Amino acid sequence: MTAQAQDIRHWQSIAFRDVEAMSTWLQAIGFREHALHRDETDPSVVVHGEWVWDGGAGVMGGTHRGEGSTITPPGQAACYLVTPDPDALFERAVAAGATVDRPMVDQPYGGRGGSVRDPEGNHWSFGDYQPA
Repeated sequence: MTAQAQDIRHWQSIAFRDVEAMSTWLQAIGFREHALHRDETDPSVVVHGEWVWDGGAGVMGGTHRGEGSTITPPGQAACYLVTPDPDALFERAVAAGATVDRPMVDQPYGGRGGSVRDPEGNHWSFGDYQPA
């Protein structure tokens, strides 16, 4: 199933210090860049970016522009992705530069999961447990 931006019901908002590096990391774990809008006067600044994941998730964000931003500062976001193969997703995330926060384990409430910190410190959990 390929998710289109209009099909996604939940969008995580994340600000990045280095949008180019984080876009590469997001693509390594299965996101596709859907849209990238740069500041007209400073093209190094991404004012709005969208990445979609075939599992039905989306990330919106851009370059962190300091105080007064409505997006959580870099390194403070958290996201949980449900996937039928959380071990493979976990391994791709680590291979792309994430650090292990919690190793993959069978959870006492059901399913299997673990979590990492992306290269900017955001918390990502991967699991096959789907809350009802």
